[in-house]
Amino acid sequence: MNIFTEKAGIMVISISGASGFIGQALVKKFHEKAWSVVLIDRESFSMTEDEFREKKIEGSDVVINLSGAPISVKWTEDYKKELYNSRIIITRKIVDAMNAARQKPGVFISGSAIGIYDSIHTHTEESSHFGNSFLASICRHWEDAAMQLQAGPRLLIFRLGIVLGEGGGVLEKLNFLFSIGLGGKIGKGDQAFSFIHLKDLVDAFIFVIENPEISGIVNAVSPHPSTNKDFTDKLGKAMQQPAWLTVPDFILKMKFGEGAQTFLEGQKVLPEKLEKAGFHFQYPTLQSALIRIYR
Repeated sequence: MNIFTEKAGIMVISISGASGFIGQALVKKFHEKAWSVVLIDRESFSMTEDEFREKKIEGSDVVINLSGAPISVKWTEDYKKELYNSRIIITRKIVDAMNAARQKPGVFISGSAIGIYDSIHTHTEESSHFGNSFLASICRHWEDAAMQLQAGPRLLIFRLGIVLGEGGGVLEKLNFLFSIGLGGKIGKGDQAFSFIHLKDLVDAFIFVIENPEISGIVNAVSPHPSTNKDFTDKLGKAMQQPAWLTVPDFILKMKFGEGAQTFLEGQKVLPEKLEKAGFHFQYPTLQSALIRIYR
């Protein structure tokens, strides 16, 4: 039974981060399903607490929180504050509004990232081996903010892997380099590469919304993690371009500062909860995902 069967069949979704790569794909899918969408944009956070709660939270069946400044830029001290505030502060405001709501949403899905994990172990949702990097710290605070949600709504935290799809994400950044023959592995290339095709990710959001037995941490990754070298090799083949170069560590550190860790480290992560619940991945391997994108 869907959670909105008592509401004349119309699902109402409030979503922050709707203008992003993932958010746009989700909104498109919601509209295809004839679900109503309430956009929580930047201007929403300048509202008073009562106005924000009444206009953006009250009456929604599901709240999805995908707010967050991009991580693939140079991390100055000021930008590190932006990375923190755009995730933790916004999540706190959404959670406070949900806690104060008279008519509470049934589901809250909040974003996080697999960067919370260390680069040593293989991780399911039960893993407690977390990293000690700045990104891992942000993820822990981000999730802690979501976990302040009081009893009532079902809470899910999506730990997102690298999202592969057309028109955005990591591929948008790499397409040009590969198209002119400058593609290749990063550093040693043996760092783990846990990914998910954008369509599988969108389907996973729909799946957890419609399956009330699923809650808590969800690893939003494909069941077949790979390595950076394997990814660049397969991307080159999919684009019919060479991928013979190596991007040295120091180049990334010069360009991105501390943010280079997002390229030089990787986490091997498995979607145990989704698989046990019966979710079907349409693009479970790198090859199937890239063929779908570049066919």
